[in-house]
Amino acid sequence: MTEYKSEFLKTLDSRGFIKQMTHPAELDAYCASGIPVCYIGFDATADSLHVGSLLQIMMLHHFQRSGGKPVVLMGGGTTKVGDPTDKEKSRPLLTDEQIASNMAGIKKAFEPFLTFGDGPTDAIMVNNDDWLSKIGYVEFLRDYGVHFTINTMIKQETVDRRLRNEQPYTFLEFNYMLLQAYDFLELYRRNGVRLQLGGSDQWGNIINGVELTRRVAGGEAYGLTSHLITTASGGKMGKTADGAVWLNADRKSPYEYWQFWRNTEDADVGRFLRLFTDLDVADIAELEKLQGADINTAKIALANAATTLLHGADVAAESEAAAAAVFGDGASADALPTVEVPKAELEAGMLVAAAFAAAGLAASNGEARRLIKQGAAKVNDVLVSDQNGTLSAADLVDGAIKLTAGKKRHALLKIS
Repeated sequence: MTEYKSEFLKTLDSRGFIKQMTHPAELDAYCASGIPVCYIGFDATADSLHVGSLLQIMMLHHFQRSGGKPVVLMGGGTTKVGDPTDKEKSRPLLTDEQIASNMAGIKKAFEPFLTFGDGPTDAIMVNNDDWLSKIGYVEFLRDYGVHFTINTMIKQETVDRRLRNEQPYTFLEFNYMLLQAYDFLELYRRNGVRLQLGGSDQWGNIINGVELTRRVAGGEAYGLTSHLITTASGGKMGKTADGAVWLNADRKSPYEYWQFWRNTEDADVGRFLRLFTDLDVADIAELEKLQGADINTAKIALANAATTLLHGADVAAESEAAAAAVFGDGASADALPTVEVPKAELEAGMLVAAAFAAAGLAASNGEARRLIKQGAAKVNDVLVSDQNGTLSAADLVDGAIKLTAGKKRHALLKIS
């Protein structure tokens, strides 16, 4: 293990973040002196980030805790182009209104992890549309295009794969790497940024930014990437059978977020504790020693710590209590995902299948009926056998009807 001087690199190294970096000794010295400034860019392709982006947010979190100033770059401009990295086809183009709406939603995800303000180490948020939309095309090509060669650009993995597979790779997408590199140079000039962080799939783009900044501005510029995280079974991090694990509570309830971490595979628990929580590495080492059924204690510690970071300690405790109630120890289940239906609809006799669909436990009535046929649907902990069965007000228990799909997915149905 490399011995670093800076608190930031020591932290990332001990917790298993680091995949690659440029100029290791110089970067370590930069992070160890004064107030270093770094950035990560996030394109506004949806109205919330998901767990797949959490590793990058955690790097910014540790950077600020180590005395650095994080810059969150919102890709209002680059989203208009679309990052082709790791994509087999072009991203759909979004309107300015869609991008603005997505950015408003994404901003919520950073507030629990970073302190924003005007202080020397307070995080700031900037939008690359502020400069990219003002660039003159010919001027940009003359000043910056000369620093990029087609020879190098077509060797990038995504470009090479698309060309080899004879898949379209538009000129619009080809420009993305130039724009991302220019972001680094612009942030160097505007905000004194010297370091770009990102996932290892962004290594080529980060290198472009480092080299452009050094050539044009003649200053220090560094890049560092984290590992791309997959589960022990090879699954993509942040994806479940139900779709993406969103960070915004209006897209994924805190209880469901807690359950996502609680359901972590045994082999991933220690790694995820180091990457996605603030628990001390010594305490994590003790949790990693747990074996057999005792590993559930470590999983609950992971779920509580990860949920506390995003939603707060009270919400994490409520989610743990709700999970305990679901599995039978009698605690309150108020934190379970809840759907409300009109009183008249329930009194008229609501199809069980429709209730499961309304609660998000099935994509449609047809899928809900298949759950019932497979013996995977329960109402108030009682197995449902009738695919055309109905619910009524008589099924309410303490003002709610508990719906269960499979062993781990639950929701409450209440009257609006």
